[in-house]
Parts: sequence; structure tokens; C-alpha cells
Amino acid sequence: MSWGTEIWDQFDNLDKHTQWGIDFIERYAKFVKERLDIEQTYAKQLRNLVKKYCPKRSKEEEPRFTSCLSFYSVLNELNDYAGQREVVAEEMTHKVYGELMRYSQDFKAERKHHLQEGRKAQQHLDHCWKQMDNSKRKFERECKEAEKSQITYDRLDNDINATKSEVEKAKAQFYLRTHMADESKNEYAAQLQNFNGEQWKHFNNAIPHIFKNLQDMDERRTVKLGETYRSFAEAERRVIPIVSKCLEGMVSAAKAVDSRKDSIIVVESFKSGFDPPGDFPFEDFSQHLSRSGSDGTISSTPKVEREREAPAPRSDPKHPMSKTKNKLWLFGKKPKAPSLEDYSHLPPEQRRKRLQQRIDELGKELQKEIDQRDALNKMKDVYEKNPQMGDPISLQPKISETMCNMEKLRSEIHKNETWLSEVEGKQSSRGDRRHSADNHHHTPQGRESPEGSYTDDTSQEHQAPQKRTTPPKPGQPNPDPHEFDDEFDDDDPLPVIGHCKALYSFDGQNEGTLVMADDEVLYIIEEDKGDGWTRARKQSGEEGYVPTSYVEITMEKNSKGS
Repeated sequence: MSWGTEIWDQFDNLDKHTQWGIDFIERYAKFVKERLDIEQTYAKQLRNLVKKYCPKRSKEEEPRFTSCLSFYSVLNELNDYAGQREVVAEEMTHKVYGELMRYSQDFKAERKHHLQEGRKAQQHLDHCWKQMDNSKRKFERECKEAEKSQITYDRLDNDINATKSEVEKAKAQFYLRTHMADESKNEYAAQLQNFNGEQWKHFNNAIPHIFKNLQDMDERRTVKLGETYRSFAEAERRVIPIVSKCLEGMVSAAKAVDSRKDSIIVVESFKSGFDPPGDFPFEDFSQHLSRSGSDGTISSTPKVEREREAPAPRSDPKHPMSKTKNKLWLFGKKPKAPSLEDYSHLPPEQRRKRLQQRIDELGKELQKEIDQRDALNKMKDVYEKNPQMGDPISLQPKISETMCNMEKLRSEIHKNETWLSEVEGKQSSRGDRRHSADNHHHTPQGRESPEGSYTDDTSQEHQAPQKRTTPPKPGQPNPDPHEFDDEFDDDDPLPVIGHCKALYSFDGQNEGTLVMADDEVLYIIEEDKGDGWTRARKQSGEEGYVPTSYVEITMEKNSKGS
């Protein structure tokens, strides 16, 4: 349906309609601008949020818990998600808002051109109508004047009193006015014919052509709006796959949280390697006082002392607890110690880890220096073979400096390895002492328990199954009774590193040992340190040592890491 034939007389309304079209484009462009501003603000706030909660410490200082690592993964995915919101804003800026603003300017210019053509055509038609109207009015005036002159002539011609000159003058005036009326008539006819021709051209050629251009322009505006609506949606739909991957990454990070692994990391991070403190001996200061029955002033002597009727031992400066008297920070605040180069202020287990970490770092630095030395030597050989490429002597200071750095690094590695061997030696000695008894009796082979105590009751010795031959129990070292390290173990239970199946029954009558039935399955929590005993845990939670030769051990694949 054409505007030129259907609404040929609605030029002013079409002017208003096209102006409304421009206003609608600008309104929609304003909507898109506000939308992309929201996207940009949202992305900026997300990035600031990620930056606020991202770790600001070095990777070495960051916790290694799976819950923390998963949270950092969520932050990374959220940062990527913010990037996709920025992509949406950028797409809307270029393909929707920018396109709308450019089209709006073109639309305004085109509309102005078509409306100017329409107004020019209307003005030309109005001019033709005025000329025709003026000629018509002139023709009307001339006709009236001619009628008046005719009446005057007829009156004088019939008047007997009128002179001949008056009659001739009226006659000439009548002929003049009649001639002028005829000329006005011809001019009016010509102007009328011209106006009718211009009016036909105006309403059959000019206006339909102009209205068709306006109709095409408005239809293109409608199509352009539809395209921008689609681009608006496409900008959002293009990022959906990547946004879905970001969300999947967050879900994967949530699945990666492992409470068991975090518990193991806690043990590795805070395990000190200290042995738990022993019992405090009773120190009786009343042993030199009189104890007459009638006095009654000393009535609080412990029963154990009265039964023994022997003086209590004096505090031995070499006793283990005399060393740790002022270091009972097991449940209190640990005293701060100055940081030392050999990490001797740290617990044994933490000291071992820090020394090993430093040795690894120094090893990497040493390898870099070795690679640099090899590269310099190769360059020196090339210079010696091709002097025009460079002077080999100029490389000697750098080679000497590299060799000096290597020697320093080797010295540092050797020093740290010496400290590490001391720590490992102390830990192994503590592992041996852990199986020694408090009385340190010497017992025959095969009669010692992990604590080193001796049992007089031969009936308590375990019996091997009839189908198997019981292997001999491992012997134990006899440490110095006054030797003790002022260190404590963690309260946290040791992680399970494997399991074992009992090949023989074991009564575990001695302190520190574990009763074990034939074919019973136990958890391994500490490997054999070379003394013939393995630390195990029952399913009930009871822990103790069993002879290694009495069990069949299966270690977990990740036991070393645990």
C-alpha cells in the first residue's frame, strides 16, 4: 500500500510521524546506552570484588587447603565472568548503540531532504494558484469596468441633450474597457490552464514520489530497529557458552574441596615432632621432718610414700621434665622465639620441612648458575674459534663471578644439608626412644616390648598359630635414662598411610603395644623406623606398636605424600 495514493493529502501528519520515528530511535538508543552502562558497572564491581578477596601474599605464604584453592578458583572464574560482561557491553556499544546513533543521523538528514522537496513542490503549486487567482480577480475587475463604460455609453447615446463629443468619448471608453476585459479573460484562461497542469503534476507525480521516499525511509527505520533488537540479544547469547564454562569451573572447584586432604595438610603444617611430656615425679619436702604419732602436724604425706617408707628422689637436673618445666605450652600460648638461620627455633618437623624447602630452592639457583656457566663457556669457545665475533677474554670476569656464585651456593646447600641430617637424626633417635620403657631394663631377646619393659610371667608370652612358625620379636635399643628432647608431638591423630593384616596373634601385655588377633586388619599410621616395630591403629581408635614381622603390610599409593 502506497502512501502517495492513499494518504496524498496528509503531508503534515507524515511530517509528524517521521519525527516520531526519530524520537523512538533515540529513545531506544538511550535505553541501550543505560543497559551497557549497567553491564560495565557490573563488570567493574565484579573485578573490584575479585581483587579485594584475591590473596595479596606470596604463594609460599598462602594456605594449601583445598577449600582455599577452590575459593581462589571461584574468584578466577568470577573474574572471567566479569570479562564476559565487558564483552557484552562492548558488543552493545559497537553493534547496537553506535549503529543506532549513526543511523539516526542519516535518518534525520534523509527526512529533511524529502520534506524540503515536498515543501518546494507545495510552494510552487501555491505560487501557480496565486497567479491564477490574481488573473481571475483582474478579469473580474475589467469586466465590471467594461459594464460600467457600456452603461455610460448607452445613457449618453440616448440622451438628446448630450453632445456628440461626449458620446464619442463614452464610446471609445466602452471599446477600451471591453478590449481590456478580453485580454484579462485570455490571461485568466492561460493561468487557469497552467495551474491545473501544475496541480495535476503535483498530486500525481511530485507528491507520490516524495511520499514513496518517505515510506521507504520509514520502512528501513523499522527494519533497522528489528536488526538492532536481534543484535541486542545476540550480544548476550554469544557469551552464554563461556559463561556456562565459568559456572562449570565454579562447580568443579566446589567438587574439589576435600576435607580429608585439608585435615592432612593441617597435620603437615603444624606437626612439631615433639614427644608428649612424661609424668612429673613427686618431690617430698617433708622427708626430713619428724613424724611422731602424737604430733599430727604432718598429716598429708602421700600414701605411696608411707608404703614405700623410703625418701622420695630429689629432682634430677637431667630428668626430662626438669628441662621442660618452663616449656609446657601444649595448651597455652607458644612462646615466641627469634628467627634463626638454621630454623632451630621451629619444631623438628617444621624445621625439617623448611630446611628441605631451602635446599630445593638453592638447588634450583645452583642449576641456573651451572647453565649460565656452560653457556658462557660455549660462547667463549665460539669467540676463540671466531675472534671476529668477540673477545673471549671479556667473558672471563662473568665466568669467574658465576663460579664464585656456584661455590657459595654449594656451601649453603652443604650447610643446610648438615642441619637437615641433624634434624633427621634426632627424629630417628626419638622414634627409637619412643619404644623404650621407663625403667630401661635389659631383657632377653624376644621378651622386649616396644617400650623395652620385661615381663616375668612367661604365660603372658603370645603363642603363634599351629600352622605358622612365630618369628622372633625385634629387639630394642637401651637408651640413656637421662636423655630426652624437650619436644612435643601434635594432639592431632596421625593420618592413615596403609593397612596391615595380622599373620600371628600378639597379646600386647607391655606398655605401648597393641593387642592383635590372628587375621585382624589394622590401619598403619607410622612405618617401621628400622627397629622392628610398626605403629598401628585399630578400627576402634586404639593405637600402639606391633611387631613388623607379625603383619602383612600394604601401603597406600599416596602414603609418602601423606
